Amino acid sequence: MATTDFSAEISALRATLSTISAVSDPEALRARIEDLSQQATAPDLWDDTDKAQKVTTALSQAQNELERITSMESRIDDLEVLVEMATEGAGDDDAETLAEAETELLTIRKDLDQLEVRTLLSGEYDAREAVVTIRAGAGGVDAADFAEMLMRMYLRWAERHGYSTAVLDTSYAEEAGLKSATFEVKAPYAFGHLSVEAGTHRLVRISPFDNQGRRQTSFAAVEVIPLIEQTDSIEIPENEIKVDVFRSSGPGGQSVNTTDSAVRLTHIPTGIVVSMQNEKSQIQNRAAAMRVLQSRLLLERQAEEKAKKKELAGDIKASWGDQMRSYVLQPYQMVKDLRTEHEVGNTGAVFDGDIDDFIEAGIRWRRSKRD
Repeated sequence: MATTDFSAEISALRATLSTISAVSDPEALRARIEDLSQQATAPDLWDDTDKAQKVTTALSQAQNELERITSMESRIDDLEVLVEMATEGAGDDDAETLAEAETELLTIRKDLDQLEVRTLLSGEYDAREAVVTIRAGAGGVDAADFAEMLMRMYLRWAERHGYSTAVLDTSYAEEAGLKSATFEVKAPYAFGHLSVEAGTHRLVRISPFDNQGRRQTSFAAVEVIPLIEQTDSIEIPENEIKVDVFRSSGPGGQSVNTTDSAVRLTHIPTGIVVSMQNEKSQIQNRAAAMRVLQSRLLLERQAEEKAKKKELAGDIKASWGDQMRSYVLQPYQMVKDLRTEHEVGNTGAVFDGDIDDFIEAGIRWRRSKRD
């Protein structure tokens, strides 16, 4: 006899879907799709390639989002029919059908959880694309190697979701790994999702770089900022920027370019430094560096405004600790988020980009702190 109360579970699924639909507003999505579809069929659309790509990408993403919401209702209906078929008899076939219903229930519940998390992303910049910077911290060559492991983890996460990425800058360490790296994740709500990954990450393992096989603790910092848009109007006077150009290089100092195409921008008032060497020309690298600099200044301005509000309210406690997640490979295997208490034992899967559960737990934790 089934232990699952399918009637109660299905009612709960419908209630959750109703809440999600109220927030997501399918009718507004349909109106947006219609508008974008008209823009996409304009005969002169591809006269401006950048605009055309933005329109077609936005249309595809809006259609996918609507499909995820509208298909969920029919999936719940199908589940209900499946349960009815299984409970009509008591034969082996009915037992298999019931097991199939159990599996589908778990799948729908997980997909609904992901849809529900999206409704929690209501911050000012949550809908933006993201710029992620990873820097090696204390721990020498192990920290540099850890920084490269984290970069791969996030790029694999993006790949799993079909999000495009672009590496903007990499600074390689002498022996192995990265001193720092900056890359974009080009997807709606990338900032909202990845912003909960910002902070200090810690790795504990037997160092592959220690010939005595000793255990090593190393650290890396993850910074996540929203990608600037032209409408944000962050103006930076030319006299506040120091521009340096240099030759791009790869691992071991091997020359990538024979011209000084890489660009380093220093914002004099704040000391913020941005380097770009991914593009072929100095002009392209300067434009990309300026965009990231503007994004960082935008986030800094937002942080200053938030700090002022906290000071006025008499609350000056930091909301993020020095260490937000630990990755332990020795003497046992575990990845644990110290804010949400979420933990898993499959460290290999995590480093291969399976971090959705950590991100979802982080988003729910952040929302609970705001409420």
